[in-house]
Amino acid sequence: MERRRWWIAPSLLGLAFIIALVWGYNEYTTKNQLGVALENHYQRLFFDVKKHVENVQVNLSKAMLSKSRDQNVLLLSQIMNEAYFAQDKLGQMPITHAETAKTEKFLNQVADYSYYLIQTHLQGQPITNEQKASLANLQQNSATFNQELAKLQSELADKNFLFGSLNARQNKKVREGNEKIFQTSLTNIEKNVAKTPELIYDGPFADQMINRKPLGLENRDVSKNEAEKIAIDFFGANRVQDIKSYEEGKDSSEVRIPSYTFNLYPKNTSKELAVYMGVSKKGGHVLWMANPRPVTKGSLSIKEAQNKALEYLKGKGFEGMEPNYYLKYDGTVLFNFVYKEQDITIYPDLIKLKIALDNGEIVGFDASTYYLNHNDRNFEEPKITLEEAREEVRGDFEVNSSRLALIPKGKNEVLCYEFKGNYRGGEYIVYINAQTGNEEQILQLIKSENGTLTF
Repeated sequence: MERRRWWIAPSLLGLAFIIALVWGYNEYTTKNQLGVALENHYQRLFFDVKKHVENVQVNLSKAMLSKSRDQNVLLLSQIMNEAYFAQDKLGQMPITHAETAKTEKFLNQVADYSYYLIQTHLQGQPITNEQKASLANLQQNSATFNQELAKLQSELADKNFLFGSLNARQNKKVREGNEKIFQTSLTNIEKNVAKTPELIYDGPFADQMINRKPLGLENRDVSKNEAEKIAIDFFGANRVQDIKSYEEGKDSSEVRIPSYTFNLYPKNTSKELAVYMGVSKKGGHVLWMANPRPVTKGSLSIKEAQNKALEYLKGKGFEGMEPNYYLKYDGTVLFNFVYKEQDITIYPDLIKLKIALDNGEIVGFDASTYYLNHNDRNFEEPKITLEEAREEVRGDFEVNSSRLALIPKGKNEVLCYEFKGNYRGGEYIVYINAQTGNEEQILQLIKSENGTLTF
């Protein structure tokens, strides 16, 4: 018996040692696989941003040359979508909003100016010489942007740059060196993009709209420590193993809503995976959150994802939000939610949520537009009835639904009757001013298996 005990103990120790080696090797392999997957994800995002901006430049050149209204509407629609996609992919990169503030503003203006020109075209107005000059300026800036991106891509390749190192806990010198390479290049891009002149037009991202004071924030200063706690609580204290604050860039004042930005490192995941979050310096509200983890192909339905998104919003204190449109891509679905009050749909109060279709996790949150516009509104009683407003719409327009809605118009908001319906095989939304009976806006809905777009 004593002899048996003598060899059992070393055997168990040996077995435990082998198990520990196998476990350690598996952990090492898994970490490396996650690191490679994340790096591939960042590289693809960077390539996608470059591709979308190239498409913006090419289509802007074509729009300047084209004299056909139909062709211009098609080109401007493509420009708008490419600019939106570029901004979305840029937002998933391991960098702060302050570092790309001017770039985001440029992409927003490209998209919204294109949308504005689409509307003028659909109203029968040709592009003016002044508008062509603005397009030429945007085209020139997009060309400069592309040159800088190509230069950055080449420089990063020469120096074996890893995007993952921007948020990985590596050797301090390696991390700081990589950050310097990337951020120096970004600064060059930002300097060139900053040369874009103000575009004066009737759109939500016109400079006069971007530069206005946010309406949905309390006038209370929040310290960085307070903001850090808010960020942790928002993500879930039990899910966070560590948090790192970003240093404020010199262009932080260019952000529409000044904020503190953080990297949050979730528990039970690779340390290379970080969640980015911005907390407003006024009021202490989470403005945006991006979890750039790779998303595998999921089986969640759009309805299931929508229910999870609504539940998430309610849990964060956003009551009265209703789903609007969605876009499905890269294993995720991006929802637009708008605020509803007194049976009035308020489009300026917009929140975007991105849901991973593999497990239903919220991997993107953007409430910056909501906090920019949300306020206590005093709604005037409509001066015309729903029936009177319907008379201002073509008689052969088949109305499927109608309701009151508040829509943005320049610096103002306009209360309208919203009519959704069909006309000659197409789906449209017509907005009739509830006070004057004027036709304020017409949108066309383009539906596909991946979602709905409005033009």
